[in-house]
Amino acid sequence: MPKTFDTEIELQRSYYAKTAGEYDTMHVSAHDEHGFALAYMLSMIDFLGIETVLDLGSGTGRALKIVKGKMPEIRIVGVEPSRELRQVGYAGGLAETDLIDGDAMHLQFADHSFDLVCEFGALHHIPKPKLAVSEMLRVAKKAIFISDCNNFGQGSPVSRCAKQLLNFLGLWPLADYVKTQGRGYTISEGDGLAYSYSVFNDYAQIKSACKSVHFLNTRDSGPDLYRSAEHVVLLGIK
Repeated sequence: MPKTFDTEIELQRSYYAKTAGEYDTMHVSAHDEHGFALAYMLSMIDFLGIETVLDLGSGTGRALKIVKGKMPEIRIVGVEPSRELRQVGYAGGLAETDLIDGDAMHLQFADHSFDLVCEFGALHHIPKPKLAVSEMLRVAKKAIFISDCNNFGQGSPVSRCAKQLLNFLGLWPLADYVKTQGRGYTISEGDGLAYSYSVFNDYAQIKSACKSVHFLNTRDSGPDLYRSAEHVVLLGIK
């Protein structure tokens, strides 16, 4: 039987329901990797002439608030499946039309509905990130922007080399299955339920739909981002 993700999704929703009141304290810092990525995205909004933005996995609406504050002429909508996180966003000044319910793997928007579709740290919480990326590409008219993990750049040098070798041999999914004792995910107090994810996993899919693809490390790393960067931004321009 094909694997279903209902239990995993419920576990993640439960985590956010319990931590919603402390979510911003736990996950948001002005100078963290996503803050760095947001500063870059703001410059790209101006550079690419972006007028409308869709943000996936918005949490309490951090990206929405920053874009609205810096560029009030931009229309930005956030999709967040956790009712509790949306409620925190509303209490922080967002309208219900700014931050809406939805599923990143099945977006309820027509093709090319937004100039830019972005996400900040959401893909490693989604059971089928390639499906979410496919939806991002479908809905985006001009570009997509991803700020997320690179699991192959995380850990000690020895750990990174081992993971990169396993990935080169096509054995990483099996290794991850063994590492997670068959679950395919990990659970932590700091991040809830998360999957092993690398932005580079989706490069071929994005490159096939975009004229150019650009990478940026948002934490200190070496020049080879795949091998050394824990967290990476990807900008795909159509």
